[in-house]
Amino acid sequence: MNWLDLAEQKKPEIIKELQALIQIPSVLDEKEATEEAPFGIKPLEALQHMLNEGNKEGFVTKNIDNMAGHIEMGSGEELVGILCHVDVVPEGQGWTYPPFEGVVADDRIYGRGAIDDKGPTIAAWMAMKLVKEAGIELSKRVRLIIGSDEESGFRCVDRYFEKEEMPDLGFAPDADFPIINAEKGIANLIFSQTGSSETETIQFFQAGKRTNMVPDEAFAFIFGGAHSIKEKFNAFASEHGITGEVLPEGPVVKVLVRGKSAHAMEPDQGVNAGVFLAKFLLTLSLTPHSKAFCEFLVMAFGDESRGRALGLDYADEVSGETTLNAGVIHYAPAQGSCTQVSLRYSVSYPFEEKVGACREKLQNSGVTLDLGSNSTPHFVDKEDVLIQSLQKVYERQTGEKAELLSIGGGTYARVLKKGVAFGMLFPGRPDVAHQVDEYVDIEDLIKATAIYADAIVELAGKK
Repeated sequence: MNWLDLAEQKKPEIIKELQALIQIPSVLDEKEATEEAPFGIKPLEALQHMLNEGNKEGFVTKNIDNMAGHIEMGSGEELVGILCHVDVVPEGQGWTYPPFEGVVADDRIYGRGAIDDKGPTIAAWMAMKLVKEAGIELSKRVRLIIGSDEESGFRCVDRYFEKEEMPDLGFAPDADFPIINAEKGIANLIFSQTGSSETETIQFFQAGKRTNMVPDEAFAFIFGGAHSIKEKFNAFASEHGITGEVLPEGPVVKVLVRGKSAHAMEPDQGVNAGVFLAKFLLTLSLTPHSKAFCEFLVMAFGDESRGRALGLDYADEVSGETTLNAGVIHYAPAQGSCTQVSLRYSVSYPFEEKVGACREKLQNSGVTLDLGSNSTPHFVDKEDVLIQSLQKVYERQTGEKAELLSIGGGTYARVLKKGVAFGMLFPGRPDVAHQVDEYVDIEDLIKATAIYADAIVELAGKK
């Protein structure tokens, strides 16, 4: 079966399907969350959109508490899972094309979610349709399991697997090709500083909305002369290659810094606006509490993202270096400071030992460390039949060797009993997930559809 030819014939339909999904701005909205819409109206709309598509095509569908659902084909006792998500991170500022339109330009589809994870979701969905239309008999059931809260904690699939069976094996098309068999652990570290009863230079400081994104904007309200602060900021911005603004607002001055967003799994691809704002504020005359807050940020995250300054650094051969992203930073004198950090740690990371060492380093600093959440690493051995089957598919469809990879991102593969991340970012393509002007190459979308169709038959077809 020439899956690539069949996928090419579906090209207009695949583009149209992805555009329709991108046009739903399915960002988590806690303010709009209700019992009927647990993550807000738009994530639910995106989930329902996919389930409705499944119904229209005659697949079996099921909605689990408006959090997750599935589209199913095939028959048999065994179950193959393909785990995707339709929620997206906030769009950020500075897009060339509107983030929620799905504009086609330069042989690409632009929009939030184009590569993470709406494009891969559509590729997997269209692959199921190709297999069904080809009339291939399956000896196992295949489920496209769709979540709507992947970007904010996996609550969707947690609920799903409370009520539905665990697949015998599966994959998540939410990362890179060829095959990712190792995912780093992901912990939310909370660094806190107690409040101050004094009148502080910094009256308020805020950066970031999600721990899994490098903050692309940060601002602070401070006491001081607007003119002198502006002169210093212009010199600082020129030296460090950043942009921002200094604006008088009543008795205080607002200082705003713009950085560059990136996925937390590789913070060095972004520019942390919060850290640069702290660096700038240290060029001013600060009161002790304000100064201690900025000094901690610069000490911990100012020079590198591997955790060396905090004693949290570690690397292994399977999964590489540990990374830290200071994703949400807040300071107000009376409450103190709270810096939420996404720690992506290696498969063999001695977690308790490292956290303990960090706490020792922080003694007498006025900063404490608490653990918010911790998702342990995920690993599937290279000899496993799942790995070998997907290697065969990838090599058959691309003519390239299917190397095994490790990532710092967390995909739904880690919730599976036996699962890996399988595409759909091809080797050599830039990773634009969570960035402004996120896009997917149409050529890659078609190729991924063919690969997933082949994978469905390889994993679930009658031998």
